Amino acid sequence: MIEKRSFESLGHADHGWLNARHHFSFANYHDPARMNWGALRVWNDDKIAPNTGFPPHPHADMEIITYVRTGAITHQDSMGNKGRTGPGDVQVMSAGTGVRHSEYNLENEDTTLFQIWIMPNRRGGSPAWGAKPFPKGDRSGRFVALASGFVEDSEALPIRADARVLGATLKAGESVDYAVGEGRHAYLVPATGRITIDGEAFNARDGAAISGGQTVTIKADEDAELVLVDS
Repeated sequence: MIEKRSFESLGHADHGWLNARHHFSFANYHDPARMNWGALRVWNDDKIAPNTGFPPHPHADMEIITYVRTGAITHQDSMGNKGRTGPGDVQVMSAGTGVRHSEYNLENEDTTLFQIWIMPNRRGGSPAWGAKPFPKGDRSGRFVALASGFVEDSEALPIRADARVLGATLKAGESVDYAVGEGRHAYLVPATGRITIDGEAFNARDGAAISGGQTVTIKADEDAELVLVDS
């Protein structure tokens, strides 16, 4: 009911300027058992060196969410959008019928982030981009929707998918329950801190694939920052 994917077991690619770990099959890393989890298709754990990044490249029909852990990422796209997203904050790009974008670390330190791709619930549509700060204190001891395709999550960045990206922070010793609906899929990664999920230990940047139809208890063994996708 809970599949642990240790950080050491993830796909790995070191390009010098980019050191990436892949929770799911991506680029030259292919594992037929790790193609997707529900609508979640990609979860990359990236470290980007200073003054480097991803030059302009195209996407279509994908919801791309960036969760910055340290440093910052500067986005620019063919729609004329430009923005800088800092630690704990989120940007979302709905690729729709097609868009070109670049993502650069213009800082004087490494930038670390989670890049999450979710398959949309419909193809096409005009591309869109948005970014928003999410103060970590506002999600202390609870999950808060950061990006969502559900209208009730009015404070979250909108995505075109039957999915949510949620964040929470827990102090050492705190716990939070999370209910995964029947037929749903949850994927949880602690950005920082050691946790247990129903008593099973997970280190920072390990992945947990949680099947639907159950409620799990997440407890922090040390201060922890959590990111979860429910799709």
